[in-house]
Amino acid sequence: MTIVRASGSTPQRTGAKMLVYADGRTVGTIGGGCYENDALGKAREAIASGKPALVRYDLNDDFVQESGLICGGQMEVYIDPIAPAPRLYIIGAGHVGYHLARAAAETGFRIHLVDDREKFANKERFPAADEIVVDDIATWLHQAELPSSAYVVVVTRGHTHDFDALRALAARDLRYLGLIGSRAKVARVFDALAEEGMPVECLERVHAPIGLDIGAVTPAEIAISILAELIAIRHGKDVSPVAMSSNRRVRSLAKGAQNSVVSSFDPSSPSTPSR
Repeated sequence: MTIVRASGSTPQRTGAKMLVYADGRTVGTIGGGCYENDALGKAREAIASGKPALVRYDLNDDFVQESGLICGGQMEVYIDPIAPAPRLYIIGAGHVGYHLARAAAETGFRIHLVDDREKFANKERFPAADEIVVDDIATWLHQAELPSSAYVVVVTRGHTHDFDALRALAARDLRYLGLIGSRAKVARVFDALAEEGMPVECLERVHAPIGLDIGAVTPAEIAISILAELIAIRHGKDVSPVAMSSNRRVRSLAKGAQNSVVSSFDPSSPSTPSR
């Protein structure tokens, strides 16, 4: 945060800066006292919300009595939260995952890749990745502690892995969760999860079919459509999940109205070719 205006007698001049971390640690000062403590609290609120703030302080007699500072001036403090590079977990190292990792890294995402095939998930194919995990997908996801700020994209090589990944992720508090697939495939996966008892509210948060509708066909184009949606979410645009034709349909599934569709999906069925 920075003092952007100061008039009269103030503890610090215009331009004084103070760096505040989410855990409360600080570097520098904007003058100390009660007003700095108040600004510190507002800075932590800004970090949590991601929204900047302009705070005005009138160091009048009442403030002097409370803080012990003899000033009498006025100050304006601008609080500008600096968001860390967002973490993008790409579940699946196939063609779409490959193109998405390349493009997302160039737009500021930190790439974490998860797949059970070392010949696909390796540093040669994903040189920009911060982390490459080669492990059973479902096992790793059930054990992993993903931050609430994480973006997670499920683009595995087949329905079975997609189903297992979504089962492990749908109930978690995440910044973004998306699932690749046609509407018919997504409907079958959602139906099966609802039949297992997955809360409808969790399914409603999933972005599926994933990505913005730009008519994408090739893996590279699909990756761009996904990244466009991630960027929109990152900048606070309203990109509502379109997991089903409507939220009413998702709710009807949870009530057992679509049992005939549920029975048509077998999570243990053979996987589709690698994506």
